[in-house]
Amino acid sequence: MKEELTTCSSCINENCFIKKHLHLEQMKSYIDRKRSFTCKKSQQFIIEGAPIQGLYFIYKGKVKTVKTGINGREQIVRLTKDGDTIGFRGFGTSKRYLIGAYALEDTTLCNFSNEDMLEILHNVPEFTFDLMLFYAEELNKSENNIRKIAHMNVRERVIDTLLYIHRKFGQSNGVIGLDLSRKEIADFAGTTEEQVIRVISSLKKELLIKAVGKKIGLTNTDKLKSEIQEHKYL
Repeated sequence: MKEELTTCSSCINENCFIKKHLHLEQMKSYIDRKRSFTCKKSQQFIIEGAPIQGLYFIYKGKVKTVKTGINGREQIVRLTKDGDTIGFRGFGTSKRYLIGAYALEDTTLCNFSNEDMLEILHNVPEFTFDLMLFYAEELNKSENNIRKIAHMNVRERVIDTLLYIHRKFGQSNGVIGLDLSRKEIADFAGTTEEQVIRVISSLKKELLIKAVGKKIGLTNTDKLKSEIQEHKYL
């Protein structure tokens, strides 16, 4: 990882927790203490089970967070982009990270240490309140994902994953703005690579999606949404 200089005042990520609270006088001293660095594509910067080293905020780039499941298989639990927070699972309650994290492309990260984050939580009530709401929202998402995996069949889970990626990262030039392998799609959908390949092939024949190399584009989102409507698509 290479050290990188980032400036919060010029950051354009309005959804970043730090950026949102930059106007507060109490935050100024903490901004000066942050670390920032760049990870190359595929580089791991959080190791599951390693001691917690504070929270990470994506300045620019894309990241996948993973958790080890049965037989050591990694399950993708979250996909993140500019402004998102990483490493919050277990923060404050555990001494070790409960997830691992990899850069999906060259990514610049800002890091605030454990000590600084705890000071912020104690001294900046507005930040603490917003973080509490963030945790509540993430818990709700996790519970919904568990329900979907339990009730959706493989085709529905793959469709749900493609719609989520499309919603999160957008689409330009006819393809989704995130390049994931078929295995990564399977790891997120909770299925196998072979099943993902079969479902994608079927969706292509039905003209619901298109593939340009490894990249995927959704050509009929309304039809895809209707297939999983009974599961209360969000």
